[in-house]
Amino acid sequence: MLLQTVELNASLEVVADIGNDLGEGPIWDDVTGTLVFVDSNVGRVHRFDPATGGVSHVDVGPVIGAAIPRRSGGMVASSIDGLLAVASTGDTRLLVPIEQDKPNHRMNDAKCDSRGRLLSGTLSMPFERGASALYRVDPDLSLHHVLPGVTVSNGIAWSPDETRLYYVDTSTRGIDCFDYDIETGEISGRRRFVDVDRADGFPDGITVDAEGHVWLALYKGGKVNRYDPAGRLVGQVTLPVTCVTSCNFGGEGLKDLYITTARHGLSEEELAGQPHAGALFRCRPGVSGLPSYFFAG
Repeated sequence: MLLQTVELNASLEVVADIGNDLGEGPIWDDVTGTLVFVDSNVGRVHRFDPATGGVSHVDVGPVIGAAIPRRSGGMVASSIDGLLAVASTGDTRLLVPIEQDKPNHRMNDAKCDSRGRLLSGTLSMPFERGASALYRVDPDLSLHHVLPGVTVSNGIAWSPDETRLYYVDTSTRGIDCFDYDIETGEISGRRRFVDVDRADGFPDGITVDAEGHVWLALYKGGKVNRYDPAGRLVGQVTLPVTCVTSCNFGGEGLKDLYITTARHGLSEEELAGQPHAGALFRCRPGVSGLPSYFFAG
């Protein structure tokens, strides 16, 4: 059954025109009422305050894939060396080493489930097919190898009841779905959820809304697609930039969809035609999101 795709660009606006080289990993901090996101390639952690429109940042040094608040205070960041503890000053210490025996590897996107477990995967530079993996870090800081054979680990998100894990390995050109055991953090039953046509860009970051629909950022595609729980495309947000990296809900009632973008790799001509490349965007698509959970370790 072919469903009509609905444009969801309501109130699309630039809220932080900060020219990120590789903006990534938006996480809503409901304690401070701010959005945490990163500029991966320069190792910078941003906080956007919608109450003031201001953006603050700390520089943590190495390349990072994501930053997530901790229940105990501060943040953790996925990095070249593994999982870092990040203080408010930007000072870091290594909590959990990951793939340190592979010098060309780094951690990428990361998310936490409601129990405070953190999932994050790796990638290699240059990309080496099947050489990376998806990992889980439990609150006791134990490391678990969840999924081997990954090439470019990217988006991670759960269904509203946390019985499904959605996962993007960009090299597979789509989204896979797993059964998820919230009691143990184990995954099983891998199957295909969505295929992305090459002409539509590269699948990147994802989030899930309160209705169980999956939102996918399309790098080099200039869009965020919305899929129903059966994997059918039912809506999209079209942006004035091509390098769309990730998205997540935040704000009052989790009604605002925040979208990160990049300018990395764009030519001078492309940048001239995309003056807001690397900005943080926001729109109100008419649906609420799910909470972002903090790391319990």
